[in-house]
Amino acid sequence: MRPLPLLTSCLFGCSLVIALTTAAPAEQVARERDITDLRLGQRILVDDGSCPQGQIKEVTGAKLSASGVVRRIVCVPRPGARR
Repeated sequence: MRPLPLLTSCLFGCSLVIALTTAAPAEQVARERDITDLRLGQRILVDDGSCPQGQIKEVTGAKLSASGVVRRIVCVPRPGARR
């Protein structure tokens, strides 16, 4: 095999791995009741004003139970918020 096609294949493979492993941005809704189907590991930002200034509520599908996905709710710094 020639060095150039091998190098091209390696670069393509590396860029594909990087593209597939980057995190997707969290979805944002106005009310927690707007979350209809929370999946395990999914993170949704809820802008309902219940957290202190500069923070936003993050609802995460924390673990799987017999009744469905258990939610974990925490206040996190707003994306792009100044510290």
